[in-house]
Amino acid sequence: MATQTEPAPPVGAAIALEPLVRRVLADNPSAFTLHGTQTYLVGSGSDVAVIDPGPDEAAHIDALVAAIGDRRVAAICCTHTHRDHSPAAAPLKARTGAPVIGCAALNLESIGPRGDAPFDPSYTPDRVLHDGERLAGDGWTLTAIATPGHTSNHLCFALEETGALFTGDHVMGWSTTVVIPPDGDMGQYMASMELLYEREDRIYYPAHGAPVTKPRQLVRGMIGHRRQRERQIRRLLDGGPKSIPEMVAAMYVGLDSRLVGAAGMSVLAHLTELQNRGEADSTNDIWHLTN
Repeated sequence: MATQTEPAPPVGAAIALEPLVRRVLADNPSAFTLHGTQTYLVGSGSDVAVIDPGPDEAAHIDALVAAIGDRRVAAICCTHTHRDHSPAAAPLKARTGAPVIGCAALNLESIGPRGDAPFDPSYTPDRVLHDGERLAGDGWTLTAIATPGHTSNHLCFALEETGALFTGDHVMGWSTTVVIPPDGDMGQYMASMELLYEREDRIYYPAHGAPVTKPRQLVRGMIGHRRQRERQIRRLLDGGPKSIPEMVAAMYVGLDSRLVGAAGMSVLAHLTELQNRGEADSTNDIWHLTN
């Protein structure tokens, strides 16, 4: 499901998006990260928070340090621990002395082809934020919003002064996020989307893709898209038991071959949710409806 797009921002440049928010793009483009991971610097006074420091790449860390300048880094915040988001936390901490504060540590092996970077085993937070906990600095306040689904440890961060929400990979500015079992959970993802739909955030700043200027409209569309996918799976299984590759071929006609594995994992996430509700099951990797 395509969403909002923009031209590729310049790599390494600190781009002001609003008075309290600057964005620095890492040079790690891919079929799954679009132009790369976007790190956000929050604060215009004596200190800043760094959200999603990104990959452990020297040029990106140098760009962040240059953008920070002589400000104190109050916190290095990670939305989750995939390797395109959190590995720069440790080297940035070493250079700034800032604590790593945000999501819990999580390091799991994938059960199949990933549509995103695997987990970062080096991530060691100094403090884990729970839903509703806050960080404050000079003119800014960030509130942690627990949004499990893409990963079980995923957080968004709400900037209370401006109504902005940093959405990590939960809501991206160019595509729907990938939900990959066993840690990714479609039921949790949908509940987290419903939670965001009930909020009144002014704008989303995702880790990949353009800012989302109509958040509730986008979230409503994404919820509808996921429900449509579930209905599509049920219709396919109404015609008889099927394997996941058979369902992917029917559901994603013309899909980029690089994304076939990710599509299969997304179908598995929907099937697992149906299984959890007692509506589907599998035998020897062949899925069927139970009611």
